[in-house]
Amino acid sequence: MKKGILYGIGAYALWGFFPIYWKFLHHISAFQLISHRIIWSFVLLMIVILVTRQWADFRRVATLKTLRIYFIAAILIGINWTLYVWAVNKNYIVETSLGYFINPLVSVLLGVIVLKERLRIKQWIPVGLAVLGVSYLTFVYGRLPYIALSLAFSFGLYGLVKKLSPLGSLYGLTVETGILFLLAVGYLLFAEANGDGAFLHTGVVSDLLMIGAGLVTTVPLLMFASAARSIPLWVVGLLQYIAPTLQFLIGVFIYKEPFSHNQLIGFGIVWIALVIFLAENYLASRASVEPIPEIGEG
Repeated sequence: MKKGILYGIGAYALWGFFPIYWKFLHHISAFQLISHRIIWSFVLLMIVILVTRQWADFRRVATLKTLRIYFIAAILIGINWTLYVWAVNKNYIVETSLGYFINPLVSVLLGVIVLKERLRIKQWIPVGLAVLGVSYLTFVYGRLPYIALSLAFSFGLYGLVKKLSPLGSLYGLTVETGILFLLAVGYLLFAEANGDGAFLHTGVVSDLLMIGAGLVTTVPLLMFASAARSIPLWVVGLLQYIAPTLQFLIGVFIYKEPFSHNQLIGFGIVWIALVIFLAENYLASRASVEPIPEIGEG
């Protein structure tokens, strides 16, 4: 289990430091960055499948029926990734962290609404507090925290689709990036034809970082997959808050994004909701195995 916990911490820590990575590429449009992320992720995932001799199994499960449901997943993760990178480079790191803090509670709501799952009475308390926290932040901002909510719901819906999908994380992400691959290549060729292409035009460092987007996407995913197989789900649920916590700290202390006392109150309400949520799930898991909604990165 110790090795699994280290893999889990490593995965969520890498996701937590994502804002710094994307900030190095702030001079490149979010659409081009995500196109490179899709392309190089697909290439690297295919290499992993070939090197580990899983190609025959992958071809067997990647049927037309499978592609249909993963098309929806691909669109949702594409929206989530693009919005996240755009928000980071527009100095909304703190708000993106809020999105991933409330994502597990959004997943709970989607389970109730779509899958007709029943919540224990005590589980409604953190859900209500999260709604209160978002409502308060809406009042403070003078607008809905649309970036946070869009990230939370796009990833929540993505998680819902993945729950109904037949493939594991490696094969699933390979299919998703494969579906988006031609679209990403087409967009980059269009940008290049219009003289807006960034690759090979913005320096060696930027080129390497764009290629590296595939590596920073794939490595934490594989670490998470290893962790999820060897540690209890309630531990995974606890570790998942490493990522948004790091993102929040990076936004406030490294990039000096404004964070007022009023925002602290709103975030504080959400954090209290999460503490209650985790405690209730942990106590329930001691009596019976209760899965905790999974969270990912931007």
